[in-house]
Amino acid sequence: MGNCCGNPSSATNESKQVKPKNKNNPFYSNEYTTANGSGAGFKLSVLKDPTGHDISLQYDLGREVGRGEFGVTYLCTDIKTGEKYACKSISKKKLRTAVDIEDVRREVEIMKHMPKHPNIVSLKDSFEDDDAVHIVMELCEGGELFDRIVARGHYTERAAAAVMKTIVEVVQVCHKQGVMHRDLKPENFLFANKKETSPLKAIDFGLSVFFKPGEQFNEIVGSPYYMAPEVLRRNYGPEIDVWSAGVILYILLCGVPPFWAGLFMLYRILFVSYGFSTYDLFQTFYLFISGKETEQGVAQAIIRSAIDFKRDPWPRVSDSAKDLVRKMLEPDPRKRLSAAEVLEHSWILNAKKAPNVSLGETVKARLKAVFCYEQAQETSSSSDS
Repeated sequence: MGNCCGNPSSATNESKQVKPKNKNNPFYSNEYTTANGSGAGFKLSVLKDPTGHDISLQYDLGREVGRGEFGVTYLCTDIKTGEKYACKSISKKKLRTAVDIEDVRREVEIMKHMPKHPNIVSLKDSFEDDDAVHIVMELCEGGELFDRIVARGHYTERAAAAVMKTIVEVVQVCHKQGVMHRDLKPENFLFANKKETSPLKAIDFGLSVFFKPGEQFNEIVGSPYYMAPEVLRRNYGPEIDVWSAGVILYILLCGVPPFWAGLFMLYRILFVSYGFSTYDLFQTFYLFISGKETEQGVAQAIIRSAIDFKRDPWPRVSDSAKDLVRKMLEPDPRKRLSAAEVLEHSWILNAKKAPNVSLGETVKARLKAVFCYEQAQETSSSSDS
């Protein structure tokens, strides 16, 4: 990633109290600190080597386009070129522990470390001021994966194969670079633009870590439905990313997660009568999953790892696709396929020849429900933070 912005200010300039020039900066504060420790007190430093300190010298922050547990993402514009980017701004007030600080630092370091790839969002610049960390990256305006699938009039196994090939290629690149993603899920992939030929891009490395061959981790992270059993057992490695991709594949083919605790019985009832709006679904799911029981039930289902291939539409899904699902959702990480082996599987190699017959409106309806549910989770997480 090239530093197209100016060099960071010198230590002499940093010691002066300078008010931010961008009045629209949502993290603007009247409290100023100085680099030499005088003034408002301790100055929290997060990034190792930011592009600069005052983002307003290079970019204009615009409207909000997304919100997460720690950060808010804004549309931003390069003042010199007029090019549009996304800026993830993380308030330092949200970084309450050393772990929080290290997570943000590591996210930026991993994005710097990743090679340029058509299916991985690229880092443009990073800034750190007294109030926030600002991560400027490639803008993706094509929407989320499930949203686009639902909007299509025809959804097929061939389309699912193409999506899965892209996701596993991202996993392979990560693992070759010594990076374990740890949070693969559909909402962490966006289309670059609204064109039908738009590339799908991985956008979030907030839970990713560097790893060495044979190294094992014990921190429970990720999203419940996509966690591998060894994560719950607190002894895992990069194989968990293939499991998560396998969960996504299962959902792409039938519209529901492979391991759940009764949640999707509800949407089936709702979709029988088509009088329910997306808003109704959104609110109902939000209320339904607010308790702890669901996550505990999902964890138990993951540990059991029993895959259902009997219900609709599985009888219409090819044997090759089902074989790949089984091998990606192998409970023993030592027997599970690697990313490279997934890409060598016949179903992926022949993705363009996969059945082009519609998987049915039921699958699309289920995917719509999952999309609403994921939105509810994101909203709940943001409001709690």
